[in-house]
Amino acid sequence: MKTAVKYSTFLFLAVVIVFSSAFIFMPGADLQAPVFPYKKAGLTQRQAAAHLLNRFTYGATPGEVDKVVKMGIEKWFMQQLDGNLPNDSLNQILDKYDALKLSNTQIVAQYPKNAVVLRMAVRDDVVDKDSVKTDRKEYQQVLQNYMQQHGLKPEQELLRQLFNQKVLRAAYSNNQLHEVLTDFWFNHFNVSLTKNQSAQFIANYERDAIRPNVTGNFDALLLATAKSPAMLYYLDNFNSTGTNVQRPRALIRNAANNKPAKKAQGLNENYAREVMELHTLGVDGGYTQQDVTQAARVLTGWTVFPMGAYGNADAVQKLVDNIGEKGLKQRGFVHDGDFLFTPNRHDNDEKIVLGKKFDEGGGYQEGVELLELLAHHPSTAKFITRKLAIRFVNDDPAQSLLDKMAKTFTQTNGNIRQVLIAMVSSPDFWSAKALRQKTKSPFELVISSARALNARIDQPVQLYNWANKMGQRMYAYQAPTGFPDRSQYWINSGALLNRMNFGLAMATGRVPGVKVNLAALNNNHEPESPEAALATYSKLLMPERDLSATIKQLTPMLSEKELVNKVEAAAAKVPQAGKGDDMMMEMNDAPKKNAKKSVARTKTNGNNSMLAQVVGVILGSPEFQRR
Repeated sequence: MKTAVKYSTFLFLAVVIVFSSAFIFMPGADLQAPVFPYKKAGLTQRQAAAHLLNRFTYGATPGEVDKVVKMGIEKWFMQQLDGNLPNDSLNQILDKYDALKLSNTQIVAQYPKNAVVLRMAVRDDVVDKDSVKTDRKEYQQVLQNYMQQHGLKPEQELLRQLFNQKVLRAAYSNNQLHEVLTDFWFNHFNVSLTKNQSAQFIANYERDAIRPNVTGNFDALLLATAKSPAMLYYLDNFNSTGTNVQRPRALIRNAANNKPAKKAQGLNENYAREVMELHTLGVDGGYTQQDVTQAARVLTGWTVFPMGAYGNADAVQKLVDNIGEKGLKQRGFVHDGDFLFTPNRHDNDEKIVLGKKFDEGGGYQEGVELLELLAHHPSTAKFITRKLAIRFVNDDPAQSLLDKMAKTFTQTNGNIRQVLIAMVSSPDFWSAKALRQKTKSPFELVISSARALNARIDQPVQLYNWANKMGQRMYAYQAPTGFPDRSQYWINSGALLNRMNFGLAMATGRVPGVKVNLAALNNNHEPESPEAALATYSKLLMPERDLSATIKQLTPMLSEKELVNKVEAAAAKVPQAGKGDDMMMEMNDAPKKNAKKSVARTKTNGNNSMLAQVVGVILGSPEFQRR
């Protein structure tokens, strides 16, 4: 009897412990209320608030330091982690972007690529295929009319909406940390619109795979990106096929012309390699080339459900039509949104990855198990937390901080929220080695400028254009590494010229569709001299900093005549990012067309030209580049 009682008590305690642990490590369930040790670093509460705003927003808006101090910095941070603040005004602006609400299938149907439009027009006998080859320009107007008649829209408009929403969310969202994290994770799981097959799916990749998972468990984020059409096409896993499979006849015939389709590409290792090197373990994570090959075999058959004219969509669509959704499931297919697992293309033999044996016949589930293995590997805990520390602390984070973050990652099932809390609760986050030690990327610079000036953005693509001009083509970094996150990547003599040119353009009203009221930032009181303006507006735009050295450095520029035109002329000689990329250059036309408008234009915008030059100098200064 006593034995039974002891066993029952033990069982009860075990259940309580397991239940409690599960509750504690649930996404959103915090281990404990954080207390930030900023005072130990010699910071005031206002300085701590400014530091948080530098790291976890796209820049402080006027008076935001006061608001954070009034709320309490820990409470503000937790509120940002939740990401549930209302965004009514932003959502109202975004409502007009219809493409942002569409499914991938709808996007493919409404925003077809030029080659698809041409095939459709040839099919409908609107144009002659052979004639188009000899004089394509002659048929451009014909194809445009064809698109209008059929309710089709150019892919360029889809991309413009994508760029616009990026700028608007970053500038106006009340949930700033979630915007910063969306940018971070997109860059970590980078896909690029320069890969033609991926471009149409990037909007939904960010919306459905990245944004909902930015503070959740890492394994969920990894799986969501792995199954997205954008990633499947970008790293070519959509056509990776086991070398030992025999494809059914229904899948090797083209439904359009009943002729044999191209042979399967065989095993493709691109995604398997990058998911280890870039997404999880890191280049020194302990895997071998053999592991890459075996992982690629595990992930064969992971492809895209048919939509439009992508991949082998015609053949797969014919199979779906013949056997139906129920038949797919019965035959081992897995259909989840835009994702499709095709067992007839999967390598069913035994594999071994990182010492783990995957028995033959594992199907779709062994791919999920592989991603779980990678997500929870000790090397992944170190690699991911280091990247987070580099993004939010400094370029060379302390080992003590990295150890703490990696330990938290492991203990909480890779919960990103808990890792961030551990990071901000560490003294290393508040140390002198962290304060203002990160350099703003071009996108961060244009958005932080707009936020600091309380700008009204009517043409958001113009700010995208300026980030592009300064070297950061959002959504278009070609390599799967994503943009580097180190200061030296962004700063050189040409970059500094372009940044000063942007600062002056922003303040003097030469960014079309972006309006600022400089006097309103100082309660409509315009300083009497350039020196007074420099002192006043430096404090407004860079709160809670020691600005004595910056003011001394910038003062000689205040009396420089024709400064705007001189900087602009010098910047024009610097090679521009995106040159040779027709799609990007088209988006970049607006800044060039407006580049020669003089500083006198500021008077028509209601800003004093002296004040505009001073503010422009501040925005272009090295100190404003720090965050």
